[in-house]
Amino acid sequence: MAVNRTPVLKRCRSLDLDPTFLGYDKRSKRQSRRTGRKMSEYGLQLREKQKAKFIYGVLEKPFRNYYKRADRMKGPSGENLMILLERRLDNVVFRLGFARTRREARQVVLHKFIHVNGKVVNVPSFQVRTGDVIEVREDARSTQRFKDIEETAGGRIVPEWLEIDREAMKGVVKEFPSRDIIDVPVNETLIVELYSK
Repeated sequence: MAVNRTPVLKRCRSLDLDPTFLGYDKRSKRQSRRTGRKMSEYGLQLREKQKAKFIYGVLEKPFRNYYKRADRMKGPSGENLMILLERRLDNVVFRLGFARTRREARQVVLHKFIHVNGKVVNVPSFQVRTGDVIEVREDARSTQRFKDIEETAGGRIVPEWLEIDREAMKGVVKEFPSRDIIDVPVNETLIVELYSK
């Protein structure tokens, strides 16, 4: 399995991305070495794609498949792409505050700590649907790991398309997210332009 081992802050610096969008409180003390050179149109498109891939932790091939699927759906391809990425199980676990970062959310899912509608799901790319109930496995709720997570990520604002019961460590998908409530700083139209060449 391919793993992205790039240091997070270094990658954030190169993409002009605030680490808080990934769930990190740290800030890099180094400055970006970018010179005053103007970036080409292709460079801007590529950077937006890399930004989206990095934020959601998706590699090139699955990302391209998401784009193909989004392109086949009704409505604007860019918005559909962002909605598909937002509906990933690891992202939903992160949004509900059951993990501090998306990387940790991916690990929590892979280690079978998450149940969807009462069944174990250990596939981070699993697409949630309206009405799905996502909860932390009962015996795992009292572990030190989840106590630490609750302490750190418990105060995170949960998006309006999700509903959470913090006591039971359970969340419900009320509806699919719309693009205007997805707070990810990605210009998806540039990604569409890149792939439609």
